[in-house]
Amino acid sequence: MKFLVAVDGSESSTEALEHAIDLASRVDGSLVVAYAVEPRVLVEGGEEAPTNAEVGQRIYTEDIEVAEERGEEVLEDARSRAESAGVAVETTLLYGDPVDSIVEYADGAVDGIVVGHRGLSGRVEGMVGSVAKGLVGHASVPVTVVK
Repeated sequence: MKFLVAVDGSESSTEALEHAIDLASRVDGSLVVAYAVEPRVLVEGGEEAPTNAEVGQRIYTEDIEVAEERGEEVLEDARSRAESAGVAVETTLLYGDPVDSIVEYADGAVDGIVVGHRGLSGRVEGMVGSVAKGLVGHASVPVTVVK
């Protein structure tokens, strides 16, 4: 069996990776470790900025190269962990919205997806969405959410 594990460098994604490694080793399976490259939107000025968004705040996105470098570092760490456990592993950078890119990649390519859950509050999750929730709702393969 082949499992895709989505990682982003967070503690919850590391827990999902460890679960996926354990799962793959039990069934003599393999892993695809995926990182979705989506440059961060940064706001300069933050809470100290005036309430008028036109004064004192600048919004910009990071360079795609910076996002890719961050992804490669996370993937290399994941590869090392899986190989140390004796699990066959490949890594891939995906581009765009994490839910869309993971669902598209996984369709027909893997037997299941493993993803961490950050445990956002209901209010925050409702505003920004949840990758885990999106994968459960849209993936064509089983999704394991590690909490």
